[in-house]
Amino acid sequence: MAKTFHPSALLFLVTITLSILNSEQQRIQPTQSKALLTIQRLLNFPAVLSSWNSSTDFCSSDSKSSLTVVCYEGTITQLNIVGEQVRASLLPKTFSVDSFVTALVKFPTLKVLTLVSLGIWGPLPAKIARLSSLEILNLSSNFLYGAVPPELSSLSHLQTLILDDNMFASHLPDWLDSFPALTVLSLKTNSFNGSLPDSLGQLENLRVLSLSHNQFHGPVPDLSRLANLEVLELDDNAFGPDFPKLGSKLVSLVLRNNKFRSNIPDEVSSYYQLERFDISSNSFVGPFQLQLLSLPSITYLNISGNRLTGMLYDNISCNSELQAVDLSSNLLVGSLPKCLVSNSNGRTVRYARNCLEETDQDQHESSFCHTEAIAVGILLPERKRHRRVSKAILSSVIVCGILGVVAVLALIFFMVRRGNSKRKVKNPTTKLISENAAVASGYTTKLQSDARYVSQTMKFGSVGLPPYRAYSLEEIELATNNFDSARFMGEGSQGQMYRGQLRDGSLVAIRCVKMTKSFSTQDFMHYIELISKYRHLHLVSALGHCFECYLDDSSVSRIFLVFEYVPNGTLKSWISDGHYRKSLSWTQRIAAAIGVAKGIEFLHAGLVPAAFSNNIKITDVLLDQNFVAKISSYNLPLLSNIVKIGSGNLSIGFRSPSFKQSLKHEDKSDIYDFGVILLELILGRTIKPRNVDTLKDLLQASITTNDEARRSIVDPAIGKVCLDESLKTVMEVCVRCVAKDPSERPSIEDVLWNLQFAAQVQDAWRVDSQSQSSDGSSISTPLASPPMNFH
Repeated sequence: MAKTFHPSALLFLVTITLSILNSEQQRIQPTQSKALLTIQRLLNFPAVLSSWNSSTDFCSSDSKSSLTVVCYEGTITQLNIVGEQVRASLLPKTFSVDSFVTALVKFPTLKVLTLVSLGIWGPLPAKIARLSSLEILNLSSNFLYGAVPPELSSLSHLQTLILDDNMFASHLPDWLDSFPALTVLSLKTNSFNGSLPDSLGQLENLRVLSLSHNQFHGPVPDLSRLANLEVLELDDNAFGPDFPKLGSKLVSLVLRNNKFRSNIPDEVSSYYQLERFDISSNSFVGPFQLQLLSLPSITYLNISGNRLTGMLYDNISCNSELQAVDLSSNLLVGSLPKCLVSNSNGRTVRYARNCLEETDQDQHESSFCHTEAIAVGILLPERKRHRRVSKAILSSVIVCGILGVVAVLALIFFMVRRGNSKRKVKNPTTKLISENAAVASGYTTKLQSDARYVSQTMKFGSVGLPPYRAYSLEEIELATNNFDSARFMGEGSQGQMYRGQLRDGSLVAIRCVKMTKSFSTQDFMHYIELISKYRHLHLVSALGHCFECYLDDSSVSRIFLVFEYVPNGTLKSWISDGHYRKSLSWTQRIAAAIGVAKGIEFLHAGLVPAAFSNNIKITDVLLDQNFVAKISSYNLPLLSNIVKIGSGNLSIGFRSPSFKQSLKHEDKSDIYDFGVILLELILGRTIKPRNVDTLKDLLQASITTNDEARRSIVDPAIGKVCLDESLKTVMEVCVRCVAKDPSERPSIEDVLWNLQFAAQVQDAWRVDSQSQSSDGSSISTPLASPPMNFH
């Protein structure tokens, strides 16, 4: 009789087998282990690799900042080795960089390679391009020399290339556009020379470009297409003569010690994210833009060692976060601004070798700045050059006299015609006043004094929109087909809305606001400055504006605000209300709710001053072509104050930050409105305000019962496809948001966290369900941590 096999013994064997298989999967291939030991030997056994030996389990070793080995499915995907010294000594003469790279290419799946301060020397071998999966390559602080091998252009996945502090000496290659995903290019402290290739301007994903301390010369190529560029460091080269053409999202711009000798473009004063601006030790000429002192993000400003002119005043506004200002060695006159004299927050201020009055740092006589300015072809404000009278001047005077007589006659004619037009037309004809917003022309005087009201948090990500600008009336009329009734979208308390199409084919929504009182364009520029900052992925963002003005007194008759067009209608139209064919899934509803919450978070925390009490309804949430939710009706500073403007009160509509802080729960009205939107997404129908409390109690009761009770009250279109844990989490968020006591409502951050948890568990369940339905197996997907406690 055959001996039976005990089930427990079978279980034991299966467990042992799985353990062995799992262990084999974790250990890397023998060829890669051998390659790592070869690297250790070629690097002359540095201290950072002292723990490596033939029995080392490389994939399970602890990661450190100086040494990291990451494995996936038995192969190395990340290798970071950083020497202990800032720059190690040269490796021995026996070192072969070719043999070293030969060992490296044993890791074909390597995505991250960092080899810093290891004393590696020699020309970079072309075979490094065999690491075709590389995304990050950092070889800084070594002794590599020669040219960058052209074979490197085949690394199409490369996102970061750092070759700082080496001895590379060649022209920058013109095949840089072979790296479409490149976000960081840093070649500091080498001996690169020649001019920069135009291909640099094609790297549209580039965020950091650092070419400091090289031997480059000539003009900087057009970089205005690099919409994501945040850091540009070109110091200690010979670039020039013109200021480079750049995008507007720069955070750090360093042009120190070059050969620039042009004016500073006006658009620099609209770089609202700019924190560091250093153009020192050049020959820049023209007026110093006072708006630079009050940029909302500026912390470091250095214009020293140039020939910039201009008059400084006591009452100029400065950003309170400015930590260092150097105005020295220019041609500035006037008085040092009091905001700099105060020396708040330990601020360092240098202003010697100008022509400023009553200062405690060495200054030139005023005649020096006058003479120097004339020498470079610049006239200071309120300064006149004395010239001897000549025949040419006498001729000019005669001509001017004749022109003056003609001008007087023209003025008389105009006044007569104006009087006739007033008698003939009750409503005067209007004209367009071309009034550039501050994004194009710098801050207005009003904004300089109220710089703290500008958004200081423009770091919520790019929204992929064109720059904010002023539109002409002709553009507005052309876009709306002269305000054709077929383009009319509706009318509310904030004016009429038209659908438009710009010349480039892009669709826009144009809001027309008629004015009933007389105000100049300058009265509205502060509002326009603020509106231009309302840009976020989950807001229907403003693209520009247009003022239409009366001819007789140039007061504003209409304001046109141009917004992005959102094609998929309101969120309300996509909840079922019995129409299941046009209904969002549960996953899409959570995604929409998260989008609305992020929009509210930006209004509360991404703007200074914050925008509260936005009265957001489900009909105010639009869905774009990708079903991304965007809030269309929020507390715009101009539109929310039309009533005040109409009654003659043009004071700033937002209250000051200090006043807001004195009001408790200022942000909780938006939380309540958001809770109502959640309630409608859950139930799948529009809810009247008087029914909110009753439905909240219904949700509260279902939370404490069972799965079946919860599904019985939700929208039937989603009842069978939502995971109970996800549904329960959203219900809990909803109940808390519509609490009567504002202090019991959660913060927008807590709301976001819990909704993202609900989305993650729903997505994990959906993936798992699809896997089971396709092959009967189950995919184990890690879930997020449990929901955050609201209490």
